[in-house]
Amino acid sequence: MEIINDNQGMAGQARHDKYPRSMTGAQALLESLLHEGVDTIFGYPGGQAIPIYDTLYDYKDRLNHVLVRHEQGAVHAAQGYARVSGKVGVVLVTSGPGVANTITGIADAMIDSTPIVVIAGQVPSLLLGTDAFQEVDVIGVTQPITKWTYQVRNAGEIAWAVARAFYIASTGRPGPVVLDIAKNAQVGEIEYQPATINHIRSYIPVPDMNLGKIAEAAHLIDASQKPLALVGQGVILGKAEKELLNFLRKADIPAASTVLGLSALPSDEPLNVGMLGMHGNIAPNLKTNECDVLIAIGMRFDDRVTGDLATYAKQAKIIHLDIDAAEINKNVKADVPVLGNAKETLVAITQLLRENKHTAWREEFKSHWNREIQTVINKEIHPTEGSLKMGEVVNKVSEATKHQAILVTDVGQNQMAGVRYFKYTQTRSVVTSGGLGTMGFGLPAAIGAKFGAPDRTVCLFVGDGGLQMTIQELGTIMQSNIDIKIILLNNEYLGMVRQWQELFFKERYSETGMKNPDFVRIAEAYGIPGRAITKREELDGAIQEMLATKGAYLLEAKVAQKGMVYPMVPAGACITNIITGDE
Repeated sequence: MEIINDNQGMAGQARHDKYPRSMTGAQALLESLLHEGVDTIFGYPGGQAIPIYDTLYDYKDRLNHVLVRHEQGAVHAAQGYARVSGKVGVVLVTSGPGVANTITGIADAMIDSTPIVVIAGQVPSLLLGTDAFQEVDVIGVTQPITKWTYQVRNAGEIAWAVARAFYIASTGRPGPVVLDIAKNAQVGEIEYQPATINHIRSYIPVPDMNLGKIAEAAHLIDASQKPLALVGQGVILGKAEKELLNFLRKADIPAASTVLGLSALPSDEPLNVGMLGMHGNIAPNLKTNECDVLIAIGMRFDDRVTGDLATYAKQAKIIHLDIDAAEINKNVKADVPVLGNAKETLVAITQLLRENKHTAWREEFKSHWNREIQTVINKEIHPTEGSLKMGEVVNKVSEATKHQAILVTDVGQNQMAGVRYFKYTQTRSVVTSGGLGTMGFGLPAAIGAKFGAPDRTVCLFVGDGGLQMTIQELGTIMQSNIDIKIILLNNEYLGMVRQWQELFFKERYSETGMKNPDFVRIAEAYGIPGRAITKREELDGAIQEMLATKGAYLLEAKVAQKGMVYPMVPAGACITNIITGDE
């Protein structure tokens, strides 16, 4: 097999067949997807994508198409699929409003580094720029929120474009790619040969390791008395979970995780000291401003993690491991930047480290953890009176699944309660909208997660606000017979906004109260059984019923209307300015 590097244009496609086959562009597209190992497509048909969908009719035995109810749902489903499977999620939609409805999901995938390829039909090339029916400038709209976007105007480009799209989406720091395929390219006849791309000029997905920086990092860590590791999703994306554990254990380094990095370490790992950030655990937030060496691994120092940058970790030497050079010094200046894939850079540093023990330093975390248990956690997961609390519902579901399920959340209080109180025993177990904070993400993402990990239990925690943003995807569950467990934490408020209104806006609850429908009856209309509970005594039985039910299930827990998620660091405040609710 001859491989030609993609130095320009279509020169990078590899020849696989001695004799090419004659077919339409639509057939070439589907053959190219199969060549990339695609098994599932999330999509919604429309006028300018009909030739592709017509061809798809003949590929039903090789490509599983999941018919969503809204194009935004297709992208979030593809994200869920990608996050738990490690593969590229694929979306197929039509032009105009179809592709425009994908924008939120594409932006979400970009900021959370999720590999997806969105394929959109487009008006014929001759009509481009004429404001034809359902024409949108897809390139102009999506270019700022993708790794690459390309318009295919003739069938001969399709194999190359697909190969390039998958290579870019899946390599380096992953992300979304958009292919805009004109209708004439879909119906045109070509001599098809599959393509493979393994190099693109000027695109360096994994920078070379600087051995000098590796040595500097190891020296700083060896000399440290109070090291702290911050674990981001880059560890998971780089498949470096084992390497991370070896690194931490050799140097005896406590590690805290970002929201997206949570399942990189098992919840019961002794070196795992919890979650960072606005609603993170007290100990790692406080110790960030006490450590002497801060080792950031595959994370981008998001403002929800750092709080006020002017007061963030000023006492510490910063070692920043990342695959993306653009993240180095973007928010926090690194004393030792280490570029490369964490799977390789962690090994290189670990080899140079001496065995170490930081017993006294690690003990300091325990007093803060005990304080959090007393002031926050016990009140949230073991309440003895009052309304149901989000934390106790999350904790009970996690325990009932033996901490082996995949957690999917929507956005808001349900999200923060979910990531705080769910536990993890294996990697790729958290699917949530991190950087963009997209309400409506949860339900379609859970659908995709189930297709990406069909043998695992998928538990979605969603609020009454977020559920109603994409509630139509219950139809997708019904049509595709998808087994996900939906736990609706219903407080009849837009809970996180209400929490801010209570704390920072003098309890002026402007437009956050929700008058809601009967969610259980709505689910039943889609053939999904369900149950609503209001009492603590009902919780265990309801969870067991949910997990024992074959197929999808909706458990609506009517929780405290004005519940709070603590601890909380106010936006823009110093990371040590922590509100615990017992003040």
